[in-house]
Amino acid sequence: MEEKYKQQPANCIKVVLFGPESTGKTTLSRHLARYYNSVWVPEYARDYLQNKWNDERKTCEPDDLLPIAAGQMKLENELAKKTDTVLICDTDLLETKVYSEAYYIGSCDPTLEKFALQNTYDLYFLTYIDTPWEADDLRDKPEHREEMFQAFQDTLDKYKKPYVVLKGDKKTRLETAVKHIDNLLNSKE
Repeated sequence: MEEKYKQQPANCIKVVLFGPESTGKTTLSRHLARYYNSVWVPEYARDYLQNKWNDERKTCEPDDLLPIAAGQMKLENELAKKTDTVLICDTDLLETKVYSEAYYIGSCDPTLEKFALQNTYDLYFLTYIDTPWEADDLRDKPEHREEMFQAFQDTLDKYKKPYVVLKGDKKTRLETAVKHIDNLLNSKE
């Protein structure tokens, strides 16, 4: 049963865009995948929650977190098979854990927590809150960006995850990310 949350072995470097909502993760994920002629793993929660909003006019609830985690890992495991260079992940289960603890229920389901900590990535790119807020059906707390950024950074520090903070405009962020991914790729050879 828990297999659906488990990361499968892959022959590629995995990087994660990580941070609060509306900080440019999806845009940068797409640009990086294009730059490396590779694939990116979209954020499963976006489609899942948008469909829920369209059907029921409800936002994320605690019962949604495990189905979101399972959907995210299914996407990641499928797409990791399509590259042997770098897999760009728009999010991961650790991000879902942060939202569970800081945004929704103040704690985390033990299964979600287990795999959020067990699954591994070569590098996290923590996206800073210096991008303009873009409202949509799912984003609802622009006044909490600083607090959420701190929750994400504290999580990376607590679990000793390798990360780089990305600040600045799109071009600057892309250049910084490329420099760090190139270093990973060169060390893999």
